[in-house]
Amino acid sequence: MFSFITGYCIAQSDTIVYHRVKLDKQGNILPWNYNEPGKAYSDVLKRVWLFWKNIETDSNGQKYYMNHQVWNSHHDKRGLGGDQLMMALSSWDLYYNYTGDTAVLGNMQYMADYYLTHSLSPADSKWPNLPYPYNMDVESGIYDGDMILGKNYLQPDKAGSLGNELIRLYKKTGNEKYLDAAVKIANTLAEKVRKGDAENSPWPFKVNSVTGDTGMLVDEEVWYERMENDVKNKKGNKKSSYTTFWTASIEMFSQLIGLKKGNVDRYRKAHDMVVDWMKEYPAKNNKWGPFFEDVPRWSDTQINGITYAMYLLEHPQIDRNWKQNASNIIKWVYDSLGNYDYKKYGVICINEQTAYRVPGNSHTARQAACDLLFAEKTGDTAKIDDAIRQLNWATYMVDDDGKNFYPTNAIWMTDGYGDYVRHYLRAMASYPQLAPVENHLLRSSSVIRKITYGKKQIDYTTFDGSGNELLKLTAKPASVTGAAKWTWKDLKYGGVITVSRKNSKQVTILY
Repeated sequence: MFSFITGYCIAQSDTIVYHRVKLDKQGNILPWNYNEPGKAYSDVLKRVWLFWKNIETDSNGQKYYMNHQVWNSHHDKRGLGGDQLMMALSSWDLYYNYTGDTAVLGNMQYMADYYLTHSLSPADSKWPNLPYPYNMDVESGIYDGDMILGKNYLQPDKAGSLGNELIRLYKKTGNEKYLDAAVKIANTLAEKVRKGDAENSPWPFKVNSVTGDTGMLVDEEVWYERMENDVKNKKGNKKSSYTTFWTASIEMFSQLIGLKKGNVDRYRKAHDMVVDWMKEYPAKNNKWGPFFEDVPRWSDTQINGITYAMYLLEHPQIDRNWKQNASNIIKWVYDSLGNYDYKKYGVICINEQTAYRVPGNSHTARQAACDLLFAEKTGDTAKIDDAIRQLNWATYMVDDDGKNFYPTNAIWMTDGYGDYVRHYLRAMASYPQLAPVENHLLRSSSVIRKITYGKKQIDYTTFDGSGNELLKLTAKPASVTGAAKWTWKDLKYGGVITVSRKNSKQVTILY
């Protein structure tokens, strides 16, 4: 099992992106900044957050990441990433719980407020009240189409992702407008859901909100010989009627059913239809399909498969074969997208997708978080050391000032920020030894509405009246109020407390 090493050596000539490679005595990769993983991870997350928080204001008066998917000092000419803001909402939700920094919560509201008022398809369109993922006129501040297929096209999977995050933001803030917008998204998706088959998912990957046309993709094997013509004429040979990034939509319906908001019966039907399709098709054939907005051809992506595998591990009740199916997905990723370019440092990285076989910082960190969750839920600890080295490797993408470079090409606002931070925090929750010896909330079954870290106490408020939380603390607390019970487990450094609540939304931990 991995040990937190005090001695190390530096590979004198090797660098990864911004930093010289640092190795332990066995030649395995360590983080670039600190030997202790928890301290290293917390440090890079803080750097990343501060870069995001302090990023420049663009020409239209909005933050740079509201207009562009890639950061550079001369302003990249491309618009927003399809799931960019939803990823950030997901990460900042967890990071607020971890830090108690109210600026994080403020940033979540800023992004959601602006996106909701500048992105939704018209209420009288065929696919109403769903967000357009891309700003065709990049610095206009208006989102009105899809990067590849053009104006009026949207991505239903990203709509479900937004709806899911909006419900969580409603629970966090109490602001009904977020819930109302999520209900409208759910209504459209519930109305449009279909049974699906081996070639068609319950909703298409891309669709024209006005005409209902699903557009075209190009098969990977013919892409290169036809690339110039297909891009120029926006032609293809396969309808964009299939993808598998439906985990967030499943969770969106589950949340609304639990809240008893909207058309619960229709949501339950849509939820079950999508779950049944996921079990019948991609979970069996590993045909995971596209995710990224800028890839005009067919591609199987790691994010689709592993996001679903993690959902199975956290919600085993939806599939009696949850363990085997999650294991099969994990194996598929390593077999199909495992990258051995850094094996000399003891780490197997993860390629982004079959159409772009390069190792990604967010994808490798996601794999690590999934492998650690698998270990937690099944007791199979075989991949723990490998997962830690994956997280260590992904720290090298973060510069001193917090800019986060994709290993092969650019500073992406998705992979380096929203789809980066959350994987470290999820990894810490599954394996608390990776959290620093500080006071942090690592996981809650409920949305956390407020949390404050004081010198002698932690106070937090939850949305749900019953549930449980996991926190890493420097020492065993003196008392816990608001808990039905609590348990303490000593680690080598500090320990973890599990708090169980019943009919209580307010907890105070004194230490």
